[in-house]
This record gives sequence, structure tokens and C-alpha cells, in this order.
Amino acid sequence: MARASAETGTGRVCPLGVCDGSGWILGPEDVARPCDCRADRLRRARTRGIASVIPAKYRGVSFDRPPVTEIEPMVVRVVRSYTEDIDANLDAGRGLWLMGDTGTGKTTLAMLISKQVLAGGRAVAIYSLPKLLARIRRTYDAEPGGESYLALFEQLTSVDLLHIDDLGAEKRSDWVLEQLYALINERYEAQRSILVTTNLDQAALEDQIGPRTVSRLVEICGDPLPLFGDDKLIAVGGA
Repeated sequence: MARASAETGTGRVCPLGVCDGSGWILGPEDVARPCDCRADRLRRARTRGIASVIPAKYRGVSFDRPPVTEIEPMVVRVVRSYTEDIDANLDAGRGLWLMGDTGTGKTTLAMLISKQVLAGGRAVAIYSLPKLLARIRRTYDAEPGGESYLALFEQLTSVDLLHIDDLGAEKRSDWVLEQLYALINERYEAQRSILVTTNLDQAALEDQIGPRTVSRLVEICGDPLPLFGDDKLIAVGGA
């Protein structure tokens, strides 16, 4: 049925074999209801063209082996609890903020969270701050018909989780402050989750990206989870 319907107009096949490939099921009296495949199609559309792949370095990380077992246990427990209730946390717009020195496990734990989100079929955008800002800048120079700033902004604000690594790792400017506040404030107002890592403590981060933006992060993520200390992960490649 799905194959025949695809051949007669939609050009797509429902992966569940339920609808005609359009994402809608026509019921009695011509009333349509969404097929279960529609949510996955919308998720793919939201992530098309944005970075949503776990880097190869972090694809094998697990809570039950190094380097994660070498990271501050209290913080690991909070992160594990967050991932175990990931759908409820994303639906409520709750995020996490990992703060600490290089090599203490911030990026490793953040990638574990993003892995869990992706495994559950939810949409994630994963960027280091310098790469995210470079991506935004490219939209200003896009050729006619290319990706617009508004289209990228909508993607970044509509994914289930926005994962920003190295927040504060960009030279401060009015443009940077404007971009970060617009993005984080929009996600705050829409109650969408943010996951951030930073080497800066809260006071230093306020100096770098502005107190308004940090205030929004606190509203979304709560207090930062501290991971300060010696670089314990050099031998195992963590960050």
C-alpha cells in the first residue's frame, strides 16, 4: 500500500508502512491525522545542514569505563541522572552547564549527553563556539538561494538540544554578544534545552559574553557543574 501510494504522487514511502509517504493518514470524513513517521521526518528537517554527529573521538565513551570513570563522581552522577530522564528534561527545556579546567572531562560528559539524545531520536546541534559563530558569519555572505541567517537561526533555536562546547572561547565583540544573547534568549523563551561547556567560571563568563546571557543560561541549566583540578585525561584523550 505504501509503495503504491508513493508511486502515485508522494514520491516517498512511509518507513512504517502506514501512511502514503506524506506523513498523514486520511481517516473517516476526510479527516487527516499525523502518522508516527512524521515526527522523524520533522526531526531530520530540523537537523538538515547543521552539525549533529558525535565526533569519532567520543563515539565509544561510556559511563562505565575510562575516561568517564576518572571524572569527578558527583558530576558524573548528575549527568547520568540527566540522561536517564532525557526525554522529560528536553520536554521541560532543562539543560546542563559544565564548567572547569582543560582535561577534566567537560566535553566527554557533554558528548555522552548528546549521544543519548540522538539515540532517542531527538534533534541535536553540536558546535564549538568558534565554529558556531563562523557558521553564522557564512550566512551573511551566502549567494542568492543559499542558506539565510533566519533559516539557520530557526534550526538552531528549534532543535531539541543545542550543544555548545567552549563557550567564551571567542574574542569578545558587540557582534558576538548580540549573536549569543539572541540565540540563548530565544531558546530560553521557547523552553528548549541548552548544553554548554566552558573553561571560565561564572564571573569570568559574564565578563566574556555578558551578564544577560549568563543569566539566561542559569535559568535554563541551573548552577554550573564544577570540574576544576589537574588535567587527569591527557593519557586517555578526554577534554
